[in-house]
Amino acid sequence: MAFIHDNLPVLLVMTPLLGGLISVVLGTLFGSKRDLAWGWALVVAWATLYLVIETLLAVTSAPLGTVVYNLGSWPGFWGIEYRVDHLNAFVLLVVDGIGAVTTLYARHRIASEVPGDRLHVFYGVWLLAIAGLLGITVTGDTFNVYVLLEISSLTSYALIGMGKHRDRRALIAALRYLIIGTIGASFILLGIGYLLMLTGTLNMADMHAGLVALEDYETNKTVLVAFAFLLTGLSIKMALFPLHMWLPGAYTHAPSAVSAFLASTATKVGVYMAFRFMYTIFGHEYSFDVLPGQKVLLLCAALAVIIPNMTAIRQVNVKRLLAYSSLGQIGYMVMGFALANEAGMTGAIVHLFNHAAMKGGMFLAVGSVIYRIGRAHVGDFTGLGKRMPWTMAAFSVGGFGLVGFPLTAGFISKWYLLKGCVQAGYWPLVLVVLVGSLFAVMYFWKLFEQIWFTEAPKGAPEVKEAPPTMLIATWMLILTSLYFGIHASFTTEMAGNAARFLLEGIQ
Repeated sequence: MAFIHDNLPVLLVMTPLLGGLISVVLGTLFGSKRDLAWGWALVVAWATLYLVIETLLAVTSAPLGTVVYNLGSWPGFWGIEYRVDHLNAFVLLVVDGIGAVTTLYARHRIASEVPGDRLHVFYGVWLLAIAGLLGITVTGDTFNVYVLLEISSLTSYALIGMGKHRDRRALIAALRYLIIGTIGASFILLGIGYLLMLTGTLNMADMHAGLVALEDYETNKTVLVAFAFLLTGLSIKMALFPLHMWLPGAYTHAPSAVSAFLASTATKVGVYMAFRFMYTIFGHEYSFDVLPGQKVLLLCAALAVIIPNMTAIRQVNVKRLLAYSSLGQIGYMVMGFALANEAGMTGAIVHLFNHAAMKGGMFLAVGSVIYRIGRAHVGDFTGLGKRMPWTMAAFSVGGFGLVGFPLTAGFISKWYLLKGCVQAGYWPLVLVVLVGSLFAVMYFWKLFEQIWFTEAPKGAPEVKEAPPTMLIATWMLILTSLYFGIHASFTTEMAGNAARFLLEGIQ
């Protein structure tokens, strides 16, 4: 146990990384057996979640609220440093919490979407994607961020493309994501290269110290170019409007478990990366006061809340509707971070957690409908409240959370965001948040009415409930969102601590 506790940051990355490689080996040795590949992935994902929880507890009990781990005992300036504080401990919990639950869900759904002889490859890539996202979150080294970003991106492209056997459009969506994602990664690499040239280090904390030490820091054109490249690349990765066009197709045509996992984790890690760079490396005074970063981000966030939510109202495919809804939720998160005050940032960080639970559960519920019916058009949901009551109840509770209904997690997030907007004096953004919620009511009520208040058409086929593992996984996420809507002290305390750490520039 002492070995595990002393090496938590690296173990939580290496466990799914090695687990993914072993999954492929197991498939080669024992053949493609559905339950073998799935069972191994389930064990690895939940073991990793245990390590994540232990890491979170270590952070909360650490004297400075930070756990530092140097790989190979090299100091951070020379080697790779893993640094976990309240913010990335919270994001780690989101990433592997969702990963563990969606792995439980995946058994039946993935077996119906991916050929049996490819299941061990699917679960191997799945675990590598989890490892990449966890690694991005935990590392304090900028080049390590880029390497792990490529791991998570390449595995995401592959996971989306594996939906081709059910929907050939998954290949097009994966290719579009690959092209746009590669452009974003190139911008990020260029930005990191410029910062390395200026500071001579890749360590985030040392990089910040090197930038601040520059006599012409605020007017240095190389710093400005690096900031612009990084902001552009990271905006693509987190799908911030208007650099979001890869996302709707990717979420719509990917296998259902993949849609739920990526919607709940990938863009959240992108948001985390963006503001880790802005606050930890550049400093929020430079990002938002010297440069017009705050105004640009708040404008993009406001447009993200309004335009994609309007577009969601017109969608007839429910997965595509949820994809456009996710773009609006990203707008809320970016808005909170860009407000640069404690209330707004607390709202953004809490919403990162809450949206992952709500939207993940809704995507899983839609995947259950596709498993039974074969499609997910709005018309297919007619009368499903009586035919799949548990699945549709979970979907409906998640929808109320998106709207921000009291006693749901979404209400807590939006309350803090509104408070942050008022404190910052940005009254038009208060209206934006309220209008975004109104649009959410409109697209959610369209479905809610079809599900519960419209009779199924005559001659409609009998539909059974989803298998138990799918229902259990769906309700685990939905009940999590309900619980933290009623008892929000844990999420708000963690998010508040993380916000204060960023604002005070604690390294």
